[in-house]
Amino acid sequence: MTSQPQSAPARPAREHPHYVGSLLAALGEEPERVVVRWRDRVHTAGELSGTVVTAAAGLAAHGVGPGTVLGVLTAPNSPDMLVARYAAHLLGAGVVHVGSTNAATSGAVLPAAAQATALTETGATLLVADAAGAVQARAVRAHVPGPLALACLEGPADGFLDLTAEAGEGGIRTDPAALASLMPRVPAVTTYTSGSTGRPKGVRRSLAAWNHMVATTVDSGSRPRMLVTTPLSHTIGPMVDATITSGGTVVLHEEFDAGRFLDAVYAHRVTRSFLAVPHIYALIDHPDFASADLGSLQQLIYGGCPASPARLEQAVRALGPILIQTYGTTESWGISVLTPPDHFRPELLDGAGRPIPGVEVVVRDPETGRELPTATTGEVCVRSPVMMDGYWGDDERSRTVLRDGWLHTGDLGHLDDEGHLRLVGRLGDVIKSKGEKVHPTAVESALLFHPRVAQAAVFGVRDGDEVEHVHAAVVPHRGGDVSSGTGSEPSRPSEPSGPEEWAAELRAHVAAVLSPFHAPAVITLRERLPLTASGKPDKQLLRAEAGAASAG
Repeated sequence: MTSQPQSAPARPAREHPHYVGSLLAALGEEPERVVVRWRDRVHTAGELSGTVVTAAAGLAAHGVGPGTVLGVLTAPNSPDMLVARYAAHLLGAGVVHVGSTNAATSGAVLPAAAQATALTETGATLLVADAAGAVQARAVRAHVPGPLALACLEGPADGFLDLTAEAGEGGIRTDPAALASLMPRVPAVTTYTSGSTGRPKGVRRSLAAWNHMVATTVDSGSRPRMLVTTPLSHTIGPMVDATITSGGTVVLHEEFDAGRFLDAVYAHRVTRSFLAVPHIYALIDHPDFASADLGSLQQLIYGGCPASPARLEQAVRALGPILIQTYGTTESWGISVLTPPDHFRPELLDGAGRPIPGVEVVVRDPETGRELPTATTGEVCVRSPVMMDGYWGDDERSRTVLRDGWLHTGDLGHLDDEGHLRLVGRLGDVIKSKGEKVHPTAVESALLFHPRVAQAAVFGVRDGDEVEHVHAAVVPHRGGDVSSGTGSEPSRPSEPSGPEEWAAELRAHVAAVLSPFHAPAVITLRERLPLTASGKPDKQLLRAEAGAASAG
């Protein structure tokens, strides 16, 4: 079945063929407006605009131009990440962020050799770093086989080009006619996948695609104020660009902390934010949540992994009609959305919503490529103006994923009669246990329907005889206001007394919902799940830990 896109939303009055041109025009209208808050500093529109154009001039003076790629290595969510990208895109150059590209866990530092691999694969010739990244930048350069210049945006540093003093602002054109010529499909942003299904892959996206992402991002309203706690190098980037262009302000935090989030929403009257699913749980579980003033919040967008329907019902009751769930991949960007009204229909909370305007979704037979009818499971394929151009250094895989104008996501799912997309697993991510094929996503969905389960990750682990077993890592929801899912008063049955009783209850639940062979052989209770930078449970790390425990 094919789901046709709705018509794309109309754009604001400020027209420009290049998103950085639109952004600079907006900054020029109110130079004293505060546009970025970072730690204890504020950046005005005039300051940001001047820094971007000056940095672009400095980059141009050192040979950066159309088709060039530069690396960016800064403190998490530093304003310098924005400055470097905007300056590069003014010149038609591309960027690759190497600070938060980590396959193990978003809280760890990617080794210098792995960062160097990203720079080598993309052909980067210059690495922009801030003071926090200077030492690491030197270490990275030692692993790059070819020439790699180092540059900074914060004044002179030994061995670094000073982009703030090289060339002033001369020679940088920001008029529509000049920037329009930069819109062909040159690589603009490279985002590395989380590596949750193997080695991280460098996803190459064009300037035209990024421009479209910014132009069609979720409507942020008038004077939006956006709180950023997830990586600027991932999903949040175009939303930040749209916020600034719409006359708004972005508040940048290095990482998510529920208490700081609550304080920042009140202090800065935040209107929108994007969170990973586990962040939603942490927010509504925080001891200060009930007394927090979140009245300014108009949109709380979330995604990254499946959510517990019971916990979502709890979040809807606590937060009201502001929740927006998005589903997408690094390769596709956004695919579908579960709107605020959808969140008041419990039967939709285990789905991925309807296709985003401008995105076509088709479900195909993975083997024949034939389009499948409604309610028939197959591979989710998408076509949109924002999908990737391919992977760096892997033309064969690019041709496999991009075929006949369609991106094959590798996700398995189906469309229902209302056009809602429902996911059931991933191609190649099938656990073959006791002669049966088990889709991890199906088991995760069953676990998440249990009112005691806050988060779940399911994966296969082979024993010493190479027999694969279903494992589940589960974060219990202990206490609290957990809905029974029927609209009745919340149920609070007594909790299981220990891990074995928990595991037995959850196995019985999965067996009843799916079948006995879907029930995990091993269920591990955890305080939290390790996450990738994109907010997904890090199954590589979980599988490695489980394998080590089994071997021990």
